[in-house]
Amino acid sequence: MNPAGTARPGHPRHDAPSHSSVLRDLAAQFTAVRELLGALTEEDLDRPTPAAGWTVRDQIAHLADTEEVAADTVTGGPRSFAEAVRPYPGADAFTAAGVARGAGLDADRLLEWLTRAQDATLAALENASPDARVPWALGMSAGTFAQARLMESWAHGWDLAQGMGRPQRFGAEAWHVASLGHATLAFALRRARARPPAGHTLRIDLDGGPHGRWTFGPEDASDVISGPAEAWVRAATRRGAEEARHRLGADGPLARLALTHAQAYL
Repeated sequence: MNPAGTARPGHPRHDAPSHSSVLRDLAAQFTAVRELLGALTEEDLDRPTPAAGWTVRDQIAHLADTEEVAADTVTGGPRSFAEAVRPYPGADAFTAAGVARGAGLDADRLLEWLTRAQDATLAALENASPDARVPWALGMSAGTFAQARLMESWAHGWDLAQGMGRPQRFGAEAWHVASLGHATLAFALRRARARPPAGHTLRIDLDGGPHGRWTFGPEDASDVISGPAEAWVRAATRRGAEEARHRLGADGPLARLALTHAQAYL
């Protein structure tokens, strides 16, 4: 799942950004979530979010719990992914157990837990080789895993912002989420049992506003998805996706399939 395309400002013009730049952007994304939660009140904790049945409290607990697992998966700690999921019958039960850990915690304790877990993930990835294999789900490189953690933080950060009625900052670090949305398209189409039309190729051409133009895929592609970068990121993370898709153009049958089925997470 190595991202390909034109790097955003601040990234070298390679097929993939450097590991250090990904980690800087991951740190910036974690900081954005902490700043969003800086004014968190006890009343906010029980507010519903766009994820059905999940409150603000649940979202924070999920992020904190999964960052703990992420850090241990990189370092081989006791809660590495394979060990953490073993007691549960499936992914949903594992996720529910992590969310339940937030029950009874006040806002300060939840934020302390989240901060500690985010810092642990960053430290683990800083000490890992970017090519090291991280045994999370199907497995991926440490560099791609850092992007995946950024994507998860961005997606749940959107949920939190919606639940709290506050704007979510759209920062340059969201480039990695857009990139993953492109890099995972073949997998997303296979999962949806959507057969790509023979002979078609895809380019994604996005307006990143103050962050520049973000492009992925060949210059001479037969099909093109175009529009605001924020809309593509939301479509790829399934956050208000229907409204986001309407803000994007899809020229060609492969582009229309990709826009319908994009999903940047497993």
